[in-house]
Amino acid sequence: MKRTARERKPLVRLCREELKTPPMSKEARIEAGDLLRDLQEGRMPGMPQARPMPSIGARCLELRIRDENATWRVFCRVDADCVVMIHLLEKKTEATPPQALALCKQRLAAYDRARKG
Repeated sequence: MKRTARERKPLVRLCREELKTPPMSKEARIEAGDLLRDLQEGRMPGMPQARPMPSIGARCLELRIRDENATWRVFCRVDADCVVMIHLLEKKTEATPPQALALCKQRLAAYDRARKG
């Protein structure tokens, strides 16, 4: 069941990076937007489009977008009241860079502190 715009969870952006063309192709940007909208509407994409990321935290996942000449990753967390976009990067190796994981954890910790505060 598709939700209306009013029923969608809001998207909270913690990252400075943007889904834009360029550097992403138009098709990759649209795919990333579609996957984020699915999360906002309560639909959880499966593999290979999304993969759980417990190394970042509970309810965190990595959205995988294949582009013409690159592979993009959007790290996010699905909360009860919103979808949090944590980080976006062009993935160049098989493993997620440790500094990207550390940045995601840092951004989420600051976000959670601010919400409690």
